[in-house]
Amino acid sequence: MAHRFELRVYYEDTDLAGIVYYANYLRFIERARSEWVRAVGVDQRRLRAEAGLVFAVRRLEADYLRPAVFDDLLEVTTELVELGGARIVLDQAVWRGEERLFAARVVLVCVGGEGRAARLPAEVRAALAGAV
Repeated sequence: MAHRFELRVYYEDTDLAGIVYYANYLRFIERARSEWVRAVGVDQRRLRAEAGLVFAVRRLEADYLRPAVFDDLLEVTTELVELGGARIVLDQAVWRGEERLFAARVVLVCVGGEGRAARLPAEVRAALAGAV
């Protein structure tokens, strides 16, 4: 089941041509991922404070399909594809109504203080697994 996050395109999100600047789609999907993690019950601040763990983007494949423009109301969907020991694979898309504008496959990794991959704690894994 996809998590849904709604946002509006502001003037600051656009380029000289009046369309959403390509890098801003990455900001949009980042916000949606943070809200997805929160919605499944994972407190990222607590995870960092208590276990010294954070999520980092390891890989991202993106397709820019159609432009969004100022004042568009967009929806970002986030779906869990795969959950490994330290790795999380998500499919994310940006929609304007029924029209898909942007699609990305995002690979996250759980990392510890030294920047090395670390296993997801059991309670975090269970919360994320419940999002399928």
